[in-house]
Amino acid sequence: MKIPQITFTRFIAAMAIVISHFNKDMFLYNIDYISNVFLKANVGVSYFFILSGFIMVVAYHKKERIDCFDYYKNRFARIYPLYVLGLLLYLVTRYSNFSFYKIFLYLFGLQSWIPGKAMILNFPGWSISVEFLFYLIFPILYNYFYAKGNKSIWLITGMIWIITQFFSGLYAESSYYEGPHTESHELLYYFPLMHINEFLAGNLAGIFFVKNHQKTNYDIPLVLIFILIILSLIFIPLFYHNGLMAVLFIPFIVLISKNNGVITRLFSMKPLEYLGEASYAVYITHIPVLYILREVIQWSGYSIKIDQVFGIYIIVLICTSVLFYQCIEKPLRDYLKKLPIK
Repeated sequence: MKIPQITFTRFIAAMAIVISHFNKDMFLYNIDYISNVFLKANVGVSYFFILSGFIMVVAYHKKERIDCFDYYKNRFARIYPLYVLGLLLYLVTRYSNFSFYKIFLYLFGLQSWIPGKAMILNFPGWSISVEFLFYLIFPILYNYFYAKGNKSIWLITGMIWIITQFFSGLYAESSYYEGPHTESHELLYYFPLMHINEFLAGNLAGIFFVKNHQKTNYDIPLVLIFILIILSLIFIPLFYHNGLMAVLFIPFIVLISKNNGVITRLFSMKPLEYLGEASYAVYITHIPVLYILREVIQWSGYSIKIDQVFGIYIIVLICTSVLFYQCIEKPLRDYLKKLPIK
């Protein structure tokens, strides 16, 4: 079941994260309220985790059982080539950070499991480390819960979500009174088990959708939910990075998937859908591309204002991401999927 309108939302989330990682001297951070949105825009990673769970169920819901080996091979083919490319691009300008231990953790997706190591090398890769866990457990979840209609997974997901929010709330409170603690920060932001509730919630949203996928016009509810997301980031100082935003992200994902209004027609336009397809390249290479661009600008000797750098950066990032998607991600994905490995 293809849902083209949801693909472009991945690009929007990726660009929000890109802006949140850019220099805070940029003009967007000098605008009241708008600055609050972009300071918290890395919550887009939470959107990716939930959407990943949703898409997994939608993609496989007609299967009686998932073959684990084929599934792992397809996921590896989809995610790993650009994951490695991001590392190689990073080392172009940060080769002094090279160590075999860091390379080992990064290549095996273990960095988010080790306290203090989540942000090593190409640091957006921490979320791919989390995704590896999702991919590992999904065939088990599907074969023993989803395919069999086992309702206990709903209770389990609810309990995991509540426990996660409880510990996140404790961290937020202790940080407010005592300042942030590195170990607890690493645990709650990056540790894979703290994000599993998001993937499970996305799975359940996918189950609901495939059973209730009749199309109708949800343009107005979608706009209202989007406004609520923005207002929440501006005015409500909560810890949003471990699934709390699922209460808004899930209705948004489900409704846009069921929508047949103007928003769907707009987001389903081929150029926008294509940008969504290239969004993984945007996300996983945006830091090394920024570092390389800074080196090039410094080498050129030109004095360029930060806002001008941002404009150049966005253009370069989109162009390189499209190139990486078209020339590396797609051909290697197709090649690896066809390998007769068993």
